[in-house]
Amino acid sequence: MVGPALSMAGPALSMAGPAPGWRPLPLAALALVVLALGSGLPAARAGQTPRPAERGPPVRLFTEEELARYSGAEEDQPIYLAVKGVVFDVTSGKEFYGRGAPYNALTGKDSTRGVAKMSLDPADLTYDTTGLTAKELESLEEVFTKVYKAKYPIVGYTARRILNEDGSPNLDFKPEDQPHFDIKDEF
Repeated sequence: MVGPALSMAGPALSMAGPAPGWRPLPLAALALVVLALGSGLPAARAGQTPRPAERGPPVRLFTEEELARYSGAEEDQPIYLAVKGVVFDVTSGKEFYGRGAPYNALTGKDSTRGVAKMSLDPADLTYDTTGLTAKELESLEEVFTKVYKAKYPIVGYTARRILNEDGSPNLDFKPEDQPHFDIKDEF
């Protein structure tokens, strides 16, 4: 079908002339081949950097109940924790977050307040940032950026981050920067 015509670097373009039986592709067929070959490549518009073609696992929305399943209690389950409504897969840090490990209390929930206060007190293991000092909020942002976002893959977001209390979409939601995330994957 297209075999000999695509091997243009071979005998079809030798100095002696085209190989017997070789026919050039019609322009329309060549355009289809180019489109087919190019469809797997990321498109870049003027002024934009191309996106990588490879995509990570789909990013998902977690309810509190779903997130609680990933607390490190089950050996065959990944270990997740959320900070600022962003769910990270911390399985690679199992020695810190696994069952019986020093920071296991942070897993399976949104522990934003505990991270901000550097606290493992059960009362601080919540998403609620009400009453945090400026220094605690600064610490939260630093740990969020330099530890969690730098070391662990984002696997989703808490429902509280993506949805309003009435269940409607939070129109102010913006995904954290990660090159393989596309917001339409989730909605």
